[in-house]
Amino acid sequence: MSVSSPPKTHFSLFSPSQKGTEAPRPHFRGQIFHFWGSQHPSSPPPTPRADRIAHHTADFSSPNMVVRRGQPFHIRVLLPRPFDPDDDRGTLGIFGGEKWGFVGKKWEFSNKWAFWGGKRGFRSKKMGIWGQKMGIWGNLGQKRFFFGASDPNLLLFGVFSPKPRAEDGVYMEQINDLNEYVLNETGRIFYGTEEQIAERSWNYGQKCGFFTIDRGGFGGGNLGDFGVNSLDDNGVLVGNWTGDYSQGTNPSAWAGSVEILRAYHRGGAPVRYGQCWVFAGVVTTVLRCLGIPTRTVTNYNSAHDTDVSLTTDIYFDENMKPLERLNTDSVWNFHVWNDCWMRRPDLPDGYDGWQVVDATPQETSSGLFCCGPCSVTAVRNGEVFLKYDTAFVFAEVNSDKVYWQRKGNGAFAIVHVEEGAIGRRISTVGPRSPARIDITHLYKHPEGSDEERSAVSTATSHGSRPRARGPASMGELTLTLGSGPAVAGVELDLWVKVRNSGSEPRSLRFRLSLCALRYTGVSAPPFRQEQHRRVVEAGGEEVVRMAVPYPEYSPHVGSQDGLRLTAAATAEETGEVAAKELRLRLSTPDLGMTLLGPAVVGQEVSVQVLFQNPLPQKLTGAELRMEGAGISCPASVSVGCGPMQTLRLRQPVVPLRAGRRRLVAAMESAQLGPVHGELQFDAVPGPDGDNVEGSGESNGRRRRRGRRRGARAGGSTGG
Repeated sequence: MSVSSPPKTHFSLFSPSQKGTEAPRPHFRGQIFHFWGSQHPSSPPPTPRADRIAHHTADFSSPNMVVRRGQPFHIRVLLPRPFDPDDDRGTLGIFGGEKWGFVGKKWEFSNKWAFWGGKRGFRSKKMGIWGQKMGIWGNLGQKRFFFGASDPNLLLFGVFSPKPRAEDGVYMEQINDLNEYVLNETGRIFYGTEEQIAERSWNYGQKCGFFTIDRGGFGGGNLGDFGVNSLDDNGVLVGNWTGDYSQGTNPSAWAGSVEILRAYHRGGAPVRYGQCWVFAGVVTTVLRCLGIPTRTVTNYNSAHDTDVSLTTDIYFDENMKPLERLNTDSVWNFHVWNDCWMRRPDLPDGYDGWQVVDATPQETSSGLFCCGPCSVTAVRNGEVFLKYDTAFVFAEVNSDKVYWQRKGNGAFAIVHVEEGAIGRRISTVGPRSPARIDITHLYKHPEGSDEERSAVSTATSHGSRPRARGPASMGELTLTLGSGPAVAGVELDLWVKVRNSGSEPRSLRFRLSLCALRYTGVSAPPFRQEQHRRVVEAGGEEVVRMAVPYPEYSPHVGSQDGLRLTAAATAEETGEVAAKELRLRLSTPDLGMTLLGPAVVGQEVSVQVLFQNPLPQKLTGAELRMEGAGISCPASVSVGCGPMQTLRLRQPVVPLRAGRRRLVAAMESAQLGPVHGELQFDAVPGPDGDNVEGSGESNGRRRRRGRRRGARAGGSTGG
């Protein structure tokens, strides 16, 4: 995939910098009381809430200590007798995996609380699970005891530390950005087409990222998928684009990362199935859990360049009929990946900041099915020779679309170069609201500008063949394609308009072709083809319309498919050819969601779900899933809905944390595209307080009590 990229093991956030500087070193600072005696010290209490607030980990329900590198934290040990400073000695060890790293050997203390500070660097310290042990012994070889915490703790990146620049390569200054790209547990993922942008809510539930960390942690090595893709490292998700999901879950059915990561943690095997937005959603969960600022990004008209030509090539025969066997380059209606914020000490100065990582298995990179990290700045400038996989990402967002026509001698010639068709309306969620923001300008210069054309020229000079050159304009003929409202269940009104800007009339032959199209750009054989003839006066326009009733297109369109209209017009007098395509997404109604009572922490409340079936046929195999951070939700439920009928369903949920909660729902069926809904509400503290997610016997009783009230076992408990 990449151009002259070395093996990915050369890049690590955690290993020594390739500029000769030392790698980030974690700092530990604590408060501890020491003793020597015949009894072990009792177990420490959970991390004080003040520490959790200071470390921005208060919403993690883990009973273990969760701290961020570079910030102070406290360790409290309860002792059965006073510490004797004359005879007792001790040491504290911080360790990860199989190795210990001792952080100090001497303290100043009294027989009350002693304050201790120290630091210790692990050159390749993994973010993730770690622990501590304290050794205590008396003089002259008296009996030695070791105390170790009963549960492991978790170390995250220190993005909130006041002076972290020398400590972490993921430091981000703006607190609003950190609130969104590290702390926000829910978000929106955009899909659809450039003309019909749709959005779905997604429950990230960062705490569930611990399940993946628990299976191996994250040290140096490949950052392209972070263990999310199953092909190379038995990671979280199995990809499936066949349309047959009978051996698992339809990718459109997931409402968030929590159920996926819980299933992976419980079963120990990759979860079936995911597609690009699912891979990206899980990566966002895992990286935000670690403390790496991460956002989910959608690119419309996303090219998949299979031959490293850095162009998207479309081949036609003599009559402008697409030659599908040659059209190996595909253009996805949309593709979803991740941006994560980090320094790049392995690159020249100027390439820090947002980096593309893509866990969706498309092509291999250095022998692995992953992509990135790739500097967004390098993509913008066309510097495809910089690592990693910059050439592949550049082609996704800024390759030219080149149309080739087969001539009478069998050779192909370029008949049109369409600039600006690839990489449209690149979208993500902004730091101050859940609304879509357009970040196309970060990935490429303004279309057609000198800077943008220079970036394309720089990139294609490193491609597998010379830059394609041909007519960038269609001459006298200009095609425009459009449609009326594209709504599932209704007749489609499609049209093609041609304008003749020449000084003479033109006799035109039209060829129209309509087929089902998966969002990955893979098309089915056409189910409607038409040919028309029109005479267009000089300076005039003509419109050709196509009406497609629902019974005609419904057998060809699956739950995730759209439609593609391809139009070509040929002038008999000059032989000039104009071609264009239109991609349609069949829109579906949203799920209506209403809370049917007060939301009190620890107490069950019902949510009513409403859905109007827009199709004149019954929905079969429909399934509803719900997730929410800080909300205990029921397991997925099978539902049925007759033709044009309204579905009304009540589902019990239990708020586990006070404050603003967001409940996300998704429903999929064999006949209809994905359907989504979201409900926001404020939960107030209950008799047991404002949070019943914590560990320990008392919280375990609360969770069991919540289930007895009706929260069905097997459901999600949010993030």
